[in-house]
Amino acid sequence: MSGGERVAEALRAHGTTVVFTLCGGHISPILAAAKARGIRIVDTRHEATAVFAADAHARLTGTPGVAAVTAGPGVTNAITALKNAQLAQSPVVLLGGAAPTALQGRGALQDIDQRALVAPHVKQVLRVRRVADLAPAVAAAFRAAADGVPGPVFVETPVDLLYDGQLIRQWYADAAGKGTTLPDRALRWYLRRHADRLLAGGDAPPRLAPSPPDAPQPGDASIAKAADALAIAERPLLVVGSQALVRSREAGALAAAVGALGVPVYLSGMARGLLGPAHPLQMRHARRDALRDADCVLLAGVPCDFRLDYGKHVRRGATLIAANRSRRDARLNRRPAIEAIGDAGATLRALAHRLPGGLQRPEWIARLRDRDAAREAEIDRQAAARGERVNPIALLRELDRAMGDGATVVADGGDFVATASYVLRPRAPLAWLDPGAFGTLGVGAGFALAAQLARPAGETWLVWGDGACGFGLAEFDTFVRHDVPVIALVGNDAGWTQIAREQVKLLGDDVATALARTDYQRVAEGFGAAGLLVRRTDEVADALVQARALARAGRSVLVNAWLDRTDFREGSISM
Repeated sequence: MSGGERVAEALRAHGTTVVFTLCGGHISPILAAAKARGIRIVDTRHEATAVFAADAHARLTGTPGVAAVTAGPGVTNAITALKNAQLAQSPVVLLGGAAPTALQGRGALQDIDQRALVAPHVKQVLRVRRVADLAPAVAAAFRAAADGVPGPVFVETPVDLLYDGQLIRQWYADAAGKGTTLPDRALRWYLRRHADRLLAGGDAPPRLAPSPPDAPQPGDASIAKAADALAIAERPLLVVGSQALVRSREAGALAAAVGALGVPVYLSGMARGLLGPAHPLQMRHARRDALRDADCVLLAGVPCDFRLDYGKHVRRGATLIAANRSRRDARLNRRPAIEAIGDAGATLRALAHRLPGGLQRPEWIARLRDRDAAREAEIDRQAAARGERVNPIALLRELDRAMGDGATVVADGGDFVATASYVLRPRAPLAWLDPGAFGTLGVGAGFALAAQLARPAGETWLVWGDGACGFGLAEFDTFVRHDVPVIALVGNDAGWTQIAREQVKLLGDDVATALARTDYQRVAEGFGAAGLLVRRTDEVADALVQARALARAGRSVLVNAWLDRTDFREGSISM
């Protein structure tokens, strides 16, 4: 086998069904060999999109996502997406090309020290130096990506390991030349020995025995302490975050456990939709007030970062329980009274088993639901307001009514997307995708690409701010070429509104925050997709119906909605 074939065999052995990529000569043998083995190759218009897609694939399927990028700028273009996967604790395997081993550090094309650039943003860097080590390195990367606290792993595959062995030897023979001087003969000897080392063991078939990743389990003592604390609490509260869904195939069992506990719950990140759109225990609004009122708070896969005001949302007198795979995250900014270090989903299932019948706190639940109802009524009033263009809240209310039961929502943007998080109700577990703790703009196209490929029978709605859509608008070319019928809804308020709102107030200047009412739908049409323009609220319902029909017919669609400005998220700046 060539080195590229060895990599492809390892990918197939680990269940890889799709590789996201942007082509490059340094990785071509991997792509050709993977395609020959029935692995789908989806090429994008930017390396970051490929890694974002691998990230989303991992979150939705529970198996590491795979991306392949060429050397040098291909790797550097992927770093933001790698960091996003790291902070979102998403298992990604990134295959990166590299200059020929004998030419590294000698000015070869696209040759840089990739380890130094990538290492801070991944769990592990694996640099391969022999053909025989390619498949074991890929196997090690899959295991490392999914073990413990998941995250990305980088495998560097130099180009002279990937082609056929005879061709590699010929390259080095040609490079050595045919001179007769002593330096010429010494160079030939050195390069021949170098090729021998590269290819040593390459005649044997790769040994591939994939092993399941370790899922750390919480200790019995910590489960017992947490169960006791919940049982005596008068106002218990549960917050479930993305890390609880690491084992995505067990989402149904996790939802059943949360329901059985009987504790009112807020769902964040990938946990949105875990209980469906209208579960009686799920609260959606006034989370800060609820955390301050609670006397026992269980954070399941949620750190005390900026989203919980660094732990200050939980009052000091409350019993704080942290269920997390990461001891560091469990203790971040606020030391919990009880630590359950292990898989957060397993912790919730264990607690449900230890507390049969669940907790009965009807007065506390009714109090929280009354707050929710009051906020929903306020949102309804704001949605009813009419202006010159489209009311964004009314638009999102209509989308919530229109999208199908199997819909996946991808959130990419600032003000419009944050408004969507209050309004939209994901229908099922793993039906909401947002960047995670890094808050990265530009994830949308890659996430939507992977979501629609993973769930071809359902709808994928890409809820895009007009600023964020600029990062991935060219990926409509990818959607069209690969027959991926994504529906993008652009909230076009002609600005970076989340930034502008506070910037103008504090600094008196909107510098660098103004955009144009660009015809994004015409750009999509230029790539072969369908484009719809919505200028008034009364046009919204028909446009969404039309967009769904086009997607069902196999076309990707961009709906460009010209928004009115609102004060819905006044004072929402985060630090």
